[in-house]
Amino acid sequence: MGEGGLGPDPGDLPDPGDFARRVLAWFDQHGRKDLPWQRDPSPYRVWVSETMLQQTQVATVIPYFERFMARFPRLTDLALAEADEVLLHWSGLGYYARARNLHRAARLILDRHGGDFPPTLDEVQALPGIGRSTAGAILSLARGQRHPILDGNVRRVLTRYRAIPGWPGQAAVLARLWGLAEALTPVERPGDYNQAMMDLGATRCTRANPRCEACPLMADCLAHGEGKAAAYPHPQPRRLEGPERLPGRGHGEVHHTIGALGVLEVHELHRLEIAHLGPDAGVLGGNVGVVEHDVVGQAAPQRQRPGVDVDHAAGAAVAFEALDQREAFGGAIHANPSR
Repeated sequence: MGEGGLGPDPGDLPDPGDFARRVLAWFDQHGRKDLPWQRDPSPYRVWVSETMLQQTQVATVIPYFERFMARFPRLTDLALAEADEVLLHWSGLGYYARARNLHRAARLILDRHGGDFPPTLDEVQALPGIGRSTAGAILSLARGQRHPILDGNVRRVLTRYRAIPGWPGQAAVLARLWGLAEALTPVERPGDYNQAMMDLGATRCTRANPRCEACPLMADCLAHGEGKAAAYPHPQPRRLEGPERLPGRGHGEVHHTIGALGVLEVHELHRLEIAHLGPDAGVLGGNVGVVEHDVVGQAAPQRQRPGVDVDHAAGAAVAFEALDQREAFGGAIHANPSR
């Protein structure tokens, strides 16, 4: 076992080369290869698509991406545009801090790199709104560089594959998952491999009702072997620290908080979470809203409560599934539905 009971040591893993071969063989037959941003996978186009996909599913993103790229076909077009026009072309997609970060980053690239997308992981991660996983996705998908990724879909696949216990929002579990991702990412075709892992999570290893029989990893997937694939990843532990009233609101009692989130108990099957986020709190900055969750931490997106401003509530109405992508809240919270 690894340190802290977090599953097998890396030395106990199957051959990483065999793992990648199976994943890539599945991708060659079943993977998504004709999405709009895949037809001309420049770093700019992949970056825009990855930003849109952080909180939104592929089918929703496609028409927004095509309209956005028709107006801002080059990074310099985006950098030189007014912020209001960028937000206008993002209108309806939600989570507007993503568009603000995209615009800010484009201007920084123009100022610091002459409009050329930066070539290294560290430089990409230094841009607003881009964390380690998104940076790795951009550079692997667009430039063929070998970087592991760990979005919500990949996190779920790896957690189930090795039946890793614990909540992925915990630092030790997250570090274990990054170690796995690093060990299994191949030197050859890293972009196709990363796309394959995202596709596996989105279409086979889904949060509910995973299609294990159609997964190339089923034979040695430990969670499947236990008959408990849907039980992974484990939900966030509930820490009750004594209820207190949420100041200025009569919605209920706050049972515990995570940064800017308060959890209000509703009944034994569901709970409400209310998010009050400052303007600089990452992708969901500036949002206020309420979202209903089931007891395993999967939310019903867009299920709004009466009296909540829909434009702002959209930022909170996300599946906070094991804090899937930490950069959305500046390293504190992240969400990413299966895409």
